[in-house]
Amino acid sequence: MSLELSPLCLVVPGLDNSGPDHWQSLWEERRSDCRRVDLGCWSEPDRRIWTERLDAALAMTDGPIVLIAHSLGCLTIAWWALGAAPEKLARIKGALLVAPPDVDAGDAHPFVRRFAPAPARLLPFPSILVASRDDRYAAFDRLEALARAWGSRFVDVGQAGHINASSGLGYWPDGEALLEELLEEQAGPRRTPIRPHVQRDW
Repeated sequence: MSLELSPLCLVVPGLDNSGPDHWQSLWEERRSDCRRVDLGCWSEPDRRIWTERLDAALAMTDGPIVLIAHSLGCLTIAWWALGAAPEKLARIKGALLVAPPDVDAGDAHPFVRRFAPAPARLLPFPSILVASRDDRYAAFDRLEALARAWGSRFVDVGQAGHINASSGLGYWPDGEALLEELLEEQAGPRRTPIRPHVQRDW
């Protein structure tokens, strides 16, 4: 009997990459199942280049994948999913989408606007969208609507800014618990997750 491979977690950062104190970087340091996608042009994001780089990263891996995205990385995944080959989509077992910016907002930064309009189609894999109530890059109700459009489970983490290093989250164990839930769906029970204090499921 062949054993199911454990998913590889591909980390998809946003603008300017994730620095050493960002929870994405801290997860990579401590978890052997995490690998960062090099999207390139970190300070000059380009939707075409980033989606192509994500696709290339998947082509260089085997087995099931769970995606871990922050900020513009979430939009990169959504755009990639629109045109990805079915065999690659089938390998995606879940996506943790943290603090996507509102790329359609009138006051969005020009770099962010390069990813507009936000895809409004259901993602073809399970996903969790994590939102903060005081994220300056997206209104909370806009992220609720985006979660519905993508078919994502919506998780409200309260006042946590852009859910990045500046938010003071450190390793962010509550976020890792959400990642474990996605991994459990693929590989069976691992441990009892610690849920964030406020949560809303669609």
